[in-house]
Amino acid sequence: MTLRIVTVLLFCLAGHLPTAWAGYENHPKFKQFAQELEKEYNIPEAEARQWLAQSKKLDSVLKAIARPAERTLQWDRYQDIFLTKKRILKGKEFLKKHQALLQKAEAKYGVKREVIAAIIGVETFYGTRQGSYRVLDSLATLAFDYPKRPLFWKQLKAFFAMAQQENLDPTKIKGSYAGAMGYGQFIPTSFLAYAVDGDGDGKRDLWKNPADAIASVANYFKRHGWRDGEPVTQRVRVSGSAYKPLINDNRKPKWTPAQLTSKGVTLSQTGGNPDRPANLMRLQGKKGAEFWMGEHNFYVITRYNHSRLYGMAVHQLSEALAE
Repeated sequence: MTLRIVTVLLFCLAGHLPTAWAGYENHPKFKQFAQELEKEYNIPEAEARQWLAQSKKLDSVLKAIARPAERTLQWDRYQDIFLTKKRILKGKEFLKKHQALLQKAEAKYGVKREVIAAIIGVETFYGTRQGSYRVLDSLATLAFDYPKRPLFWKQLKAFFAMAQQENLDPTKIKGSYAGAMGYGQFIPTSFLAYAVDGDGDGKRDLWKNPADAIASVANYFKRHGWRDGEPVTQRVRVSGSAYKPLINDNRKPKWTPAQLTSKGVTLSQTGGNPDRPANLMRLQGKKGAEFWMGEHNFYVITRYNHSRLYGMAVHQLSEALAE
């Protein structure tokens, strides 16, 4: 017996040779998942087993989820990604190409067309970059192998429900590493709750149908309380130290312009109700610290993505598109 054969045998006995992928249908938590799926969405275990048998664990997803841009970048660099001349020009083309659809959505849902376009522009460069991951793989990986998995456990169940409701093949749906899909990058629970049929064809196609995608983004904003005609944010100046405990203390507005003013904040735009909801934000800009007052509509934008950087990028892109 050669030394090479002996070495291979020893590795086999020690369990060091790579094993074939077993599939998530064999995961210790599969049974619990299947039971919850059937209870919540009336999808039998056999279907869950069939779909998860075709899923794969993606280490690239686990690496990507650990370093999202909103956690690793400051505003000075983040804005360079989303407020480029190319994205603005592409956005104006999008507004012109889908003028009728955007006008219809604006009239029905009360959300300005530039805001709808800005969301789609930030999320997928106006539908051109929707993600190349199989959502089945992304969500299965995050649901079963990500330490902070409760959110993705919920999303995987909703994903199967979405596929069933829309008569889609779960193995063919593409999206982001976190399972977001389509023009507006809806996660599965958002799809179930807010996606709408924008052109009356009986389908909610957020991947290929801009009518559905545009209407769904607008519906999301309306359902989260967007107030047409109200301001979003404004640049402010600060003095003294009384304002400091108020900085970035909550995404949801918990102060008022009058309270902020009393703490040393000077508004750049006066008028309006001094007791309306507001908060104070500090962002690290290209020339140092920037202070902003966020209002109710800014909070609504961050319901789409909880990052203040994201909210500011969407708002400033929408303003550029409106020029």
